[in-house]
Amino acid sequence: MEKRIGIIGIIIKERQKTAHRVNELLSEHGDLIVGRMGLPFRDKGINVINLIIEASTDEVGALTGKLGMLEGVRVKSFVV
Repeated sequence: MEKRIGIIGIIIKERQKTAHRVNELLSEHGDLIVGRMGLPFRDKGINVINLIIEASTDEVGALTGKLGMLEGVRVKSFVV
């Protein structure tokens, strides 16, 4: 499978409920992640995680699919 460069954006609405599961999934797929940046927007009650990844389309789909099923989590990806 051809590896491609991409970006995954994750927005977490209720950090106390889901952040631990998001981090578990990111650790499980850590070999895909080249860089990670997290920003808390406390006044808006959300947290944003941006990932730079190198992965196949199937790998990106597997990760984003699992993240997207979590309550209070929105995820978008862009792969070149």
